[in-house]
Amino acid sequence: MAQKLRLDSAGIAEVLRSAKVAGLVEDAAASVGANVSETVRSGEPLPVRVAGYTSDRAAASVTLAHPAGLGMEAKRGTLSRAASAAGLEVRSRG
Repeated sequence: MAQKLRLDSAGIAEVLRSAKVAGLVEDAAASVGANVSETVRSGEPLPVRVAGYTSDRAAASVTLAHPAGLGMEAKRGTLSRAASAAGLEVRSRG
């Protein structure tokens, strides 16, 4: 006979906001940022900004901090390739 399973939502939320999980998320984001190897027209490395934050869970953002960044992602998949190289699964939404 199947047993009922009850998730401890408050406990799960506590784990997702913990310093340990935040550290793991920020390490993964830093790895993605370090894997960006594109350069801008001047030959300078493409600037990358990595920032950790907390909403309902620990999170981080990796941003191509250059006006050409959006186009580079659209044309070359700069962040997608960097995330994949960091061992993260990259899929399209849909």
